[in-house]
Amino acid sequence: MARDRELPPPLEMMCLNALWELGEGNVEDVRTVVGRTRPLAYTTVLTLLDRLSQRNAVSRRKEGRGFRYQATVERDKLRNLALGQFLDNHFGGAKEQLVAFLERLLMPETEPEIPEDSEALAHLTAAAGSATES
Repeated sequence: MARDRELPPPLEMMCLNALWELGEGNVEDVRTVVGRTRPLAYTTVLTLLDRLSQRNAVSRRKEGRGFRYQATVERDKLRNLALGQFLDNHFGGAKEQLVAFLERLLMPETEPEIPEDSEALAHLTAAAGSATES
């Protein structure tokens, strides 16, 4: 892509995802894949693919009266770029902060230990009951 720091807008990204899935395809092929989640007009997909072609994110070759498109940018390259921008914008570029955030988000909350001793359990239950009576 022309600018290394620029991510494609969402609709262009959908077309790129379709091309990565297909390997290569014409406008209708891309439209069919994109249409699973968001129906778009043929001319819209054509415009999006043309923009991607102008920015060298896809290549195209003549086939009959139309073109066949293929992604020229690697999926992992865009993922790295997107993740880098996400880190910069939301975590000040600190991977450790992202990891800590994900651990808090994904780790189930630990439950408080319940004493195995029934006498201790009765004591805790009684204490809780008297606290609610106050």
